[in-house]
Amino acid sequence: MSDKAELKPPDRTIIDGVSTAGGSHCETTALGVLLRHAGLDLSEPMLFGLGSGLSFIYWDSKQQELPFLGGRVKPFVLAQNLTQRLGLELRVQETTSARKAWDQVRSSIDDGIPVGLQLDSHDLEYFGSRVHFAGHVVAMYGYDAERAYLVDTAQQGGAVSTSLESLARARAARGPMSARHRSFTVKVAVPNMDGGHLIPAIISAITACAEDFLTPAIANLGNRGIRTAAKRVHSWFDRVEDPGRNLTVIATLMERAGTGGALFRNLYRDFLTECHGLLEGRPGADLVEQGRDLFAESALLWTNVAELIEKAGASGSPDHLAKASQLLDDIATIETSAMTALGSLTKSGPDHSPRRS
Repeated sequence: MSDKAELKPPDRTIIDGVSTAGGSHCETTALGVLLRHAGLDLSEPMLFGLGSGLSFIYWDSKQQELPFLGGRVKPFVLAQNLTQRLGLELRVQETTSARKAWDQVRSSIDDGIPVGLQLDSHDLEYFGSRVHFAGHVVAMYGYDAERAYLVDTAQQGGAVSTSLESLARARAARGPMSARHRSFTVKVAVPNMDGGHLIPAIISAITACAEDFLTPAIANLGNRGIRTAAKRVHSWFDRVEDPGRNLTVIATLMERAGTGGALFRNLYRDFLTECHGLLEGRPGADLVEQGRDLFAESALLWTNVAELIEKAGASGSPDHLAKASQLLDDIATIETSAMTALGSLTKSGPDHSPRRS
């Protein structure tokens, strides 16, 4: 057993030195815990951006109670993108066996290695809302005979715990976005990367994110998806069963369900701000600044959209949804301009040489 793991008593293992501060978003919070313990300390916006985490999806079907507006890539794609770009070793384990799944996690914890878990937040005892979401991600850093010790977002409490039985149910859940008891660890070959190491990964992440956003495969995704949402939001009073309750839920999911606010646009704005500092004095810095300013503008509008949707539910007036529709069209225009600028980064020929004075 690693000397990083403290064993007391025999049925209790807690890894020493794990940073248990919760972030804004679940997957970046878990990745931050794993990477910091492995010696690589990056900000949450940088993790989100390097994983090309920003996206948009409008999804609705007869099987859904509510229309869904999402602002990020699919669960775990962010982790895969991030580790690939930084040359990190991502070890993923999946199994249909609950016993084997627990043995895999326990083995890593006993070796002093915190583990990321993808599971259904509905079954976690500490979780604030009882909604099924099987794309939730936490970091686990310890266990005893009765409980698992986890790190979740700041909104959910940061350092938290849940019973082993509830953890098993959450990991075994099936449904949209679920995985087969997925767990993962990350190994860092070059800890404490400086800006010179990060810049190639930053350029790759930004341009890939822009390309996906500007060239979506279907009309529900990317900039086309935002236009689709603008057309559909008018009908939401007829679409949902209880507008007073349902529209409030939609607005809450946009602003306060682990998105960092503004449907992840605040996180991406802060990522671009940090990138601009690293690129200052190099070709392409002006494009990143342009993109940052445009996403700062769209972030404010996304928050306004959520407020209008909530007001529509509270007041019973569809006029607020009409205004939200107009803002969504404006957002699509702004974010298309932002991603067009950011997507041309490679054409600007950014080098990785020292900054010019």
